[in-house]
Amino acid sequence: MWQKVNGLIRNKYFLSLAGNIIMSGLGLVTMTLIYRSLSKTDAGTWVFFQSILLLVDTFRSGFLTTAFIKFYSGASEKRTAEVAGSSWFLALGVTGLLVLAGLGSFFFLGDVKDEGLLLFFKWSGVYYAFSLPWFLATCVIQGDQLFDRLLYIRLSNQGSFIVFILLLIISSKISLPYVLFAYLLSNLITSVFAFAKGWTRITNLRNRTTATIKEIYNFGKYSVGTSLSANMFNTSDTFIINFMLGKPALAIYNLGQTLMQLVEIPLRSFAVTAMPELAAAYNQNNREGVIFIMKKYAGMISVLLIPAALIGCALADLPIYVIGGGKYAGTEAANVFRLFLTFAILFPPDRFFALTLDVIHQPRINFYKVLVMLAVNIGSDFAGVYLTHSVYGVAFATIMPILTGTIIGFWALNKYNQFSFGSIFKVGYVESFALLKTMRNRGKVQA
Repeated sequence: MWQKVNGLIRNKYFLSLAGNIIMSGLGLVTMTLIYRSLSKTDAGTWVFFQSILLLVDTFRSGFLTTAFIKFYSGASEKRTAEVAGSSWFLALGVTGLLVLAGLGSFFFLGDVKDEGLLLFFKWSGVYYAFSLPWFLATCVIQGDQLFDRLLYIRLSNQGSFIVFILLLIISSKISLPYVLFAYLLSNLITSVFAFAKGWTRITNLRNRTTATIKEIYNFGKYSVGTSLSANMFNTSDTFIINFMLGKPALAIYNLGQTLMQLVEIPLRSFAVTAMPELAAAYNQNNREGVIFIMKKYAGMISVLLIPAALIGCALADLPIYVIGGGKYAGTEAANVFRLFLTFAILFPPDRFFALTLDVIHQPRINFYKVLVMLAVNIGSDFAGVYLTHSVYGVAFATIMPILTGTIIGFWALNKYNQFSFGSIFKVGYVESFALLKTMRNRGKVQA
């Protein structure tokens, strides 16, 4: 029995999925504490601040993460040292620019009236500096496929933040500024932890090479579009709601959207484990293999989401009340969650089309695709708010950019190797049952 359990928890798929489940759970706990402790206006301000902060950080993470894993995974010891050192060099440069931009904004703070923007301009540079070491550590860990370490990093970050929030609540000092300071401190603690464990590979900075720096830069300047696709639309929604409907409406919308982490859990987990497989098939010039792996992962998640979406729609009011409390009961939050769930079936194909395009050296297509999707999203959002005067308009508009991105990704990958859209779900269905059968047979053997 112990051998069966031990084999399961050491499986990279299990570790990746479990890590994302735990972190999403802790994220929901954090949101619950913040939503129940702060007013709707302060909660909306915090949502707006974090949206801008993480969007800008995507230029760093999106620029480096995919490129790092692509050039680092499975490479020789000399090559991994060059990639790690070159990535550190680029990361320091990007972070330095972000810090300088934050410092430069101090000359214009008197003209900024929005509280969320003020928090960003004042404190974003501190966040980017504090979070840099643990961000590079996660790149190294994913490249080495040591997902237990990735879980420890994330636990350090999210867990310390929750502890600080609880201490603020117990001491009756919970407020927006203190929540911000707790957030910054949790990032500093996580980076110190990563340094202490020796997971950052900062010593490889001396192994950087001009050729590798150029290689990562040339790939990353386009692959950043893939990461932006997951954040840009939410951020544009946030800006439009914040300035057209107000911060209380933003808090309501974000509460309904936050529960979509339940969909993001398998997406993030399978993306992390799929990328090395896709890269290996591409490096072997196996086009059919690349497309099959893409269909397997996208299809399996889609099959999983269908029953999950039905259950989520039926029980949507319950988690809204648990997380937000009575002041959010009866608001649009539950229906926003239901609307997102109905669109969720398109999320896996869109995400894995983008990931596969990066792997087959077509990040430029992803970059242009994101620009088109963003334009569609902003146009749809404005139309939705104009027609409904509520967050429902923004929620309904979400289907348009997702549909646009899926169509563009499908067209681009068919130029690489032809396949039908329906085959994604067929392969996902077959592979899901094959995986269940394999796990059951393995359990019988170990028993």
